Amino acid sequence: MNMPNGHYDLIVIGSGPAGEKGAAQAAHAGKRVAMIERSAHVGGAGINGTVPSKTLREAALYFSGLRQRGLFGIDYSLKKNLSVKDFMQRERAVVENEQKTIESNIQRHNITLIHGEASFKDSHALQVTSPDGEMQISGDIILIATGSAPYNPPETPVDGQLIHDSDSILQMTRIPKTMAIVGAGVIGTEYASLFAALGVQVMLIEPRERVLPFVDTELIHRLQDQLKSAGVKFALGSKVTAIELQGDHVQLTVDREKVMKFDVALIATGRQGNVQSLGLEQIGVEVDERGLITVNDKFQTSVPNIYAAGDVIGFPALASASMEQGRVAMVNAFDPNSKHQMSSILPLSIYSIPEISMVGVTEDDCMAKQIPYVIGRGYFKNNPRGQIIGDMSGMIKLIFSPHNKMLLGVHIIGEQASELIHIGAHVMIAGGIIHAFIQAIYNYPTLAGLYKDAANDGLVNLDKWHASI
Repeated sequence: MNMPNGHYDLIVIGSGPAGEKGAAQAAHAGKRVAMIERSAHVGGAGINGTVPSKTLREAALYFSGLRQRGLFGIDYSLKKNLSVKDFMQRERAVVENEQKTIESNIQRHNITLIHGEASFKDSHALQVTSPDGEMQISGDIILIATGSAPYNPPETPVDGQLIHDSDSILQMTRIPKTMAIVGAGVIGTEYASLFAALGVQVMLIEPRERVLPFVDTELIHRLQDQLKSAGVKFALGSKVTAIELQGDHVQLTVDREKVMKFDVALIATGRQGNVQSLGLEQIGVEVDERGLITVNDKFQTSVPNIYAAGDVIGFPALASASMEQGRVAMVNAFDPNSKHQMSSILPLSIYSIPEISMVGVTEDDCMAKQIPYVIGRGYFKNNPRGQIIGDMSGMIKLIFSPHNKMLLGVHIIGEQASELIHIGAHVMIAGGIIHAFIQAIYNYPTLAGLYKDAANDGLVNLDKWHASI
């Protein structure tokens, strides 16, 4: 690894998914690259947040026996004597392994890694402060990939003991009996299902009238039905007006009237950009009220030589998208004539129990924009692999154009949804029609075969659509 000094072609602030891939892209092109990371460990939220939470999900599925829910003779009640150490052990092993992988990638690309807190002196110069002292470095291009952190309203006393955010919940030392989750976005919904699987009585509170508003409504109805079956209670259209620590429990006031008590509470009311210490205001980089950086379609900020990618620019705030944003940003930064852009085909996954994954438009989008569409569905309960694994509630939903049969969207709920979605995404990238699934051959028995079922159902519905006009 190079020793930090002088001037670089690129300085990357942050070693998360966007920062790592952006740095690697530039280094691969022969650029001299430095990376600044304020944490003792590399990986950012992608490794130290996303991976732990998803590993905890797998632990919940294992310890609860939910994966065996439909198998004859299997008792899927929660295993006895479950300790927090048992629950967290695998998570630590996965995180440590992923950190080593990223460190190896940084070394392989000869990227200079500097541990410290970065702040801008001007649009090309950075000061780095660490326990060992201060230093200054400069760069032609700077990529801000500092990620995001939980947004906690000022009136919410998050203490990391009884009142948690999505960071501190990963260090929780005990499994509570009751939990309130404030916010039914991705994080709130994922944790609601995870803790419900472990036998925790969960109340999910959301001021909007529905959870996950960007997800297809039909899938949300299925998700809510399964969460209710797992014991999750919903308070939709309800706002928490006060939250207080009361001895060994948390007291919530909802809509200024109803008072409820829980062992712990999780605040999942969104994220804010990690920009507070960068000094962006003095160099003119534009940010919004949540500290999210404004960029153009090349991921260029309002200062031409400064780029930003990943969670610090906001939606979709996914590790997969952040990696590609970092890569595309650096292709554009070092090639002025580049017209390289992110793919518009972006798969999204929610690691709830059950999983949800989607790509393309929803049925709600089609109705709102008056886009003609036809739907085909395939159900896990009618699929031999679905029956084998005991998932009787899953579904694949295809949305396509009735005029040319072009695939417009794919929506999946059930086991392996986050893996299955890529089949549909690749058909969309290729500009394919639903006959692509009819003509394909899938191993038997597999969940992937549901694409063929959904496509056949879609063709039947297409005939009905033509008969109705």
